Amino acid sequence: MLNNELPKDRRAFKTAWFTKHADKAGIHDSELCEAILEMNAGQWDADLGGNVFKKRLNENRHRSIVLSKIGTYWFFTFLFAKADQENISKEELKGFKKLAKDYSLQSDEDIAKQLASKNLTEICNDCTKKI
Repeated sequence: MLNNELPKDRRAFKTAWFTKHADKAGIHDSELCEAILEMNAGQWDADLGGNVFKKRLNENRHRSIVLSKIGTYWFFTFLFAKADQENISKEELKGFKKLAKDYSLQSDEDIAKQLASKNLTEICNDCTKKI
């Protein structure tokens, strides 16, 4: 087992939409932080291109779409139940790639504004775990 720690310059967020749906699914921040540590170590379920990743959650019952600003941020953006939807559509993927690009252009000040407006919530401030 490696002791894996999220680097101090790497931050993780969840969108307001994701927060609402994760709460309904019973997915807690601790599970999201575990997923972020795994992803930070290169352990995602699918790299969909354009800084868009798929990661299983909730004992494989749900799939999350996580966007990345390379080397800096992870954004939990979308959640779906495996039982309800097999995968995202090509149109959805196109939209997520555009959103990932938009996030990649945001400054720390832009992120701070989104946090203040509750569009984003920061998670995993103390994100350490053995994986």
